[in-house]
Amino acid sequence: MKIALIGYGIIGRAWSEHYIADGHELRIWNRTPKDVPHFVRDLGAAVRAAEVAHIVIADPPAIRSVLPELLKNLSPSALVIQSSTISPAASDEFLAAVTGSGAAYVEAPFTGSKVAAERRENVFFLGGDKHDKTRAEVVLRSLGKNFFDMGANRQACAIKLAMNLQIAAISQALTEALELSRSAGISDELFFKVLDKNVAHSGLSDLKKPKLLAGNFSPQFSVKHLHKDLRLALASVSVPAQTLPLTLKVTELHAAGLRAGLGEDDFCGLIRLLRQ
Repeated sequence: MKIALIGYGIIGRAWSEHYIADGHELRIWNRTPKDVPHFVRDLGAAVRAAEVAHIVIADPPAIRSVLPELLKNLSPSALVIQSSTISPAASDEFLAAVTGSGAAYVEAPFTGSKVAAERRENVFFLGGDKHDKTRAEVVLRSLGKNFFDMGANRQACAIKLAMNLQIAAISQALTEALELSRSAGISDELFFKVLDKNVAHSGLSDLKKPKLLAGNFSPQFSVKHLHKDLRLALASVSVPAQTLPLTLKVTELHAAGLRAGLGEDDFCGLIRLLRQ
């Protein structure tokens, strides 16, 4: 297929390799130009004649900034797959803009960070018209292993935010527990051995264990992006302090991480705030 990939960050880079390996005709565009094969500097040229425009960029304002140029050049028969993490309200806005131009729109946020993207193991949540979701899943088979039909676009956004607020909260509990054990003179090795046999053991603790043991906080999923997702979750409910009180507190801790200059690091790197 002819695919335009809009966004070349950690995830976009991995996805581009899979699209190319699977024989798709790929054009890559990013707001910051990249010196990589298949990169096109002009957004209009990237999406012109594309059957699919796959968006994976930072946030709703970023999408809002590129959407007019994208729609001006997109074929009415094209499919827009939107995989950035955004709010239900922003999704409604983008759905209306895309379908108003004649093209189709599927909300397709995902879980799984850099490692999952590299292994084609992302999990996608699909929202939109049934026929369009079927079209999108055919494309996304290059990238993922599981696909959930969430119904409408708003539900796809909500489930992604619901997953990410749990990730943030569990990570905070994990790093606080590790620091408590360290303060008692318990080795990291013993801490994780005990955790492996405890009900608190999780997929997240398995994923972040090597990074926490090594003190290597290169990003799989950065503090700044998870903080953005937490803010979107809070904005999606009418009374955050009542509905999402823990999320509100964890969002404040991520904001502290940004102020401390940790925004580009993996979110488990917030453990350094505890040491301070």
